[in-house]
Amino acid sequence: MCYNNYVKIVATAFEHADPAIVLKTVFGYDSFRPLQKDIITNVLKGHDTLAVMPTGGGKSLCYQLPALILEGLTVVVSPLISLMQDQVSSLETAGIHSAFLNSSLSWEDYCRATDEIKSGEVKIVYVSPEGLATQRIRELLSSDTLKISCITIDEAHCVSQWGHDFRPDYLEIKTIRQLFPKAVMLALTATATEHVRMDICQNLGMKNPKIFISSFNRENIYLEVLPKRNAVELVINCIRKHAGESGIIYCTSRKQVDELAATLDKKGYSVLPYHAGLTDDVRAKNQELFIKDEVQIIVATIAFGMGINKPNVRYVINYDLPKSIEEYYQEIGRAGRDGLPSSALLLYSAQDIHKIRWFFKESVSPEKDEFLLQGMIKYATARGCRRKALLQYFGEVYEPVKDSTCCCDICSAGDIPLQDVTIPAQKLLCCIIRTNERFGAGYVTDVLLGSNNQRIIDNGHDKITTWGIGTEYNKSEWLELTDLLIDEGYIMKTGEYNVLEVTPLGKKFIAARTELKLPMKPEAMRVTKKAVSKVAAEKPAANDTQAEAIINNLKAWRKRKADDLNVPPYVIFGDKTLLDLAAKKPKNRQDLLNIYGIGRMKAEEFGRSILQIIEES
Repeated sequence: MCYNNYVKIVATAFEHADPAIVLKTVFGYDSFRPLQKDIITNVLKGHDTLAVMPTGGGKSLCYQLPALILEGLTVVVSPLISLMQDQVSSLETAGIHSAFLNSSLSWEDYCRATDEIKSGEVKIVYVSPEGLATQRIRELLSSDTLKISCITIDEAHCVSQWGHDFRPDYLEIKTIRQLFPKAVMLALTATATEHVRMDICQNLGMKNPKIFISSFNRENIYLEVLPKRNAVELVINCIRKHAGESGIIYCTSRKQVDELAATLDKKGYSVLPYHAGLTDDVRAKNQELFIKDEVQIIVATIAFGMGINKPNVRYVINYDLPKSIEEYYQEIGRAGRDGLPSSALLLYSAQDIHKIRWFFKESVSPEKDEFLLQGMIKYATARGCRRKALLQYFGEVYEPVKDSTCCCDICSAGDIPLQDVTIPAQKLLCCIIRTNERFGAGYVTDVLLGSNNQRIIDNGHDKITTWGIGTEYNKSEWLELTDLLIDEGYIMKTGEYNVLEVTPLGKKFIAARTELKLPMKPEAMRVTKKAVSKVAAEKPAANDTQAEAIINNLKAWRKRKADDLNVPPYVIFGDKTLLDLAAKKPKNRQDLLNIYGIGRMKAEEFGRSILQIIEES
């Protein structure tokens, strides 16, 4: 694909232009997303800016668009090679000449890129924080022929020790600002508490920055937490509900990644692993296959995803408990970046908490780690709206909309009817006492169910009066009741291993034999549901067979074109663009410019093929 002629136009034609005109002409969007226009305006005025926007909220546009309007070069500090490559591919297809400077380039390509930068052909250059610290790149940026107009820091939370992904290399960025004091600085991140925001401004040496905080609410993502029992079965259930769609499954350890990936592979799923224990070549290949839609599922450690701009990830599964809300929010934010319905499933168990705390022993700041973990536990064990609990952590007030079609597992279940649990509760509390308040919920439940587990026999608990008296519930229901009784204050967990103890309130209940009703979920409610959203209304009507044919044919064409250009399919067009094409069925080139995500460059380059496909479908 040849960009040269168009690039020269884009590189100069939009300097000092109206941002709205650039938005439509180059990017093909009719309107800005929340806060984008305010952030862009502030940058264009030359004011330092910190923007906290959710993943998929349109952070990249906040520097890409000003880069076309400002004179000179925009430097983007980005932490991952894959992210740089992805962004450059997307910009080039839109007609914006950009470059990255990193170790993936051959010496010949590196020299070509630096020559283009010096000549003023390049509007945006991506470098890593490590690369920015090198004398070679600093000398390049200090060339007499260059004017550095904007320095953008992506994933800016990495500069804060309170951020979930602190990187010491980010602390060196402050010195580059001293070399270019007239350049405006833009810091971008998807997650930043007040403490982290203060760190970002201070550690980057920002000058009286204006801070923009977008809503953290990704309403197209359905939030769900399930007890981690029969975990593989829960994962498969979620995958089935997203058949044929892309998904990411996060695990804490490399071993767990390998085991789960192997299990899913044996069951016939299109899946690959990703973790630091694999060779660089294998990791890069697996990531590429996923990005290019050759593989549907990636099972990975948290090392995967920060540099991924793939918009059509339809679900994220956290197989293990994340260490913090920030980490969790970053991970689930990789789902539904295109705004279409997606889901986030978290599997929760007390055992995961023990594993996380074990690593605190070697931590520089175990108090901070425990504080962050407590926020994650509070979210996972919430009894009210999960979205409300998640947003509350970031200081945002959220009131669930009545009859909302997409929120969380708790809200979608509606009001759970109260059930009389008087007798089961008495049995459970008595069993805790009979086992001398020395065991966790799993053990106590096994005693109630009459398990012949060797440990139970060795302890003599197959002889106590509460052994085997709980057959009216299955294990899942007993654990559900345990959680409810903890919430109501009848039971408490103590110690590192969450040993169950009966509280004074619980003992009073046993003695008084009063009636107790609690909102026990029916078994049918403990099943992963597929996300539904108002965004689904953007899909073509079920009886529009031509629209369905258009989408299928466009997807096949998009994949062929992406393979020819060696880029991910979404770089050509995102799914949202395909849906808009199928719904509006444009007849000519001018109609194409009214389609979401199609700017002048893409209309010229791909217009004939698209119109032919629509006509023949």
